[in-house]
Amino acid sequence: MPLLHWLTRDEDLRAADRVQYRLLDEIPELGHGDGDDGLLVQGDNLEALKALLPFYAGRVKCIYIDPPYNTRSAFEHYDDSLEHAKWLAMIVPRLTLLREFLSEDGSIWVSIDDNEGHYLKVVMDEIFGRRNFVGNVIWQKKYAKQNDAFGFSNSHDHVHVYAKSAVDFSPQKIPRTEQQLKGYKNPDDDPRGLWQSVVYTCAKTVDERPNLYYPIQHPKTGHDVWPARNRVWAFDRGATKENIRDARLWWGTNGELEKPRKKSFLNEVKTGIVPDTLWLRTEVGDNQDARREVRALSADADFSTPKPEALIQRILHIATNPGDLVLDSFLGSGTTAAVAHKMGRRWIGVEMGDHARTHCALRMQKVVEGEQGGISKDVDWHGGGGFRFCALGQAVFDEDGRIDPAIRFADLARHVWFSETRQPLGNVPNSPLLGVAGERVVALLYNGILKDRSAGGGNVLTRPVLRLIRDELATAAPDFAGDLVVYGAACRLSDATLKDQGILFRQTPYDISART
Repeated sequence: MPLLHWLTRDEDLRAADRVQYRLLDEIPELGHGDGDDGLLVQGDNLEALKALLPFYAGRVKCIYIDPPYNTRSAFEHYDDSLEHAKWLAMIVPRLTLLREFLSEDGSIWVSIDDNEGHYLKVVMDEIFGRRNFVGNVIWQKKYAKQNDAFGFSNSHDHVHVYAKSAVDFSPQKIPRTEQQLKGYKNPDDDPRGLWQSVVYTCAKTVDERPNLYYPIQHPKTGHDVWPARNRVWAFDRGATKENIRDARLWWGTNGELEKPRKKSFLNEVKTGIVPDTLWLRTEVGDNQDARREVRALSADADFSTPKPEALIQRILHIATNPGDLVLDSFLGSGTTAAVAHKMGRRWIGVEMGDHARTHCALRMQKVVEGEQGGISKDVDWHGGGGFRFCALGQAVFDEDGRIDPAIRFADLARHVWFSETRQPLGNVPNSPLLGVAGERVVALLYNGILKDRSAGGGNVLTRPVLRLIRDELATAAPDFAGDLVVYGAACRLSDATLKDQGILFRQTPYDISART
């Protein structure tokens, strides 16, 4: 597979591994409503993604991001004038982390324009796998022509779509529009209801499908009717006889058609249609719609490139179901969070700037209270739910690799479990045994979790401590016969004992930071 090379490529591909784990500090006064349908995080999105991984890895159904386009123009809320290699250095580690969030049936949608769109495609082929490329959606972002543009007036953006696994990805159909439904009528009062006629031939030649080249008798003239030149019927003789018996061949109200068409009944077709890759502004809105939506929420809000709620609605309709988790790590004006909340999806939004508080949080408060802009009437939104607001907190490790003494057992347990299993930890136990992961068990000795029952406040692996862990394991998983992975400050057992008992000892903090 062709690869994209740039000056700092190797360093950038490893950049995500070097990002420090940080805690998330909740700021209750900036959250709103009842429940935790959403999570709004303020902070650099690379650090925020690393902090969120131990909680949400493999659990996100849909990721939508609208990163800087690198258009060499200064934007108010972020610098969109990065040199090409620097833009790649920015986007690559973030995409690398985002992939870990996706569930096996999840998908990622990335808005971009022609400045970096084709380079982004090559990079995403490498990170997500070319076989998992779903499509490139063309979105008509504006209607007015830009007469002072050089060469062409650019009226579209791209949305690159990749699945975590193309085998498991199952996109939803989109509803038929009123215009599409207008084609269904019932001129002959067929008791099966509304129908429309479709062509009865297919684009194959008689050499390719000779069994589909045969005459059909015209019911009015009695003449033999053959397919058009270089085409054949779409059905074989047996199927055609069945269609005739079932009155599904349509020759016109008075038999005026020279060739038959087939009745397609509305109650027999699927409720939706397969989405295509051309999304017009009349269907999903454009930049002007998006700006009006933002300004209606806040008179002093001025975002240059927000996305209309209808655009995000279509993405989430195709990629998710109610209750699924949606992530946007370039939240911007907050549209993804707003639409996800109104559509009954859970959501995570990350934004670095101060407007995470001054705009995004305020917008979501209005959504919870039932604001009626955007898609609200379309989805019958009247308010409800709630969200939490968090900021990036302290780092788990200091510059020398030591664990910050203020880190609690639960905080470190989540990072240890994730570094060992690449899966998020559910409820944190109040004992060293974190859980069973495949053919191994993970335990953590930290912060006096065993209190005064063992040496060093429970941070050192000794025979009494091992006995306690084994006793708990015998209760939790009596048939387990795999390896026991123990994280601790020190080990008093010999190498021979560790090998004999199938114990893998990892010393904190060194073996944690080395594996994250």
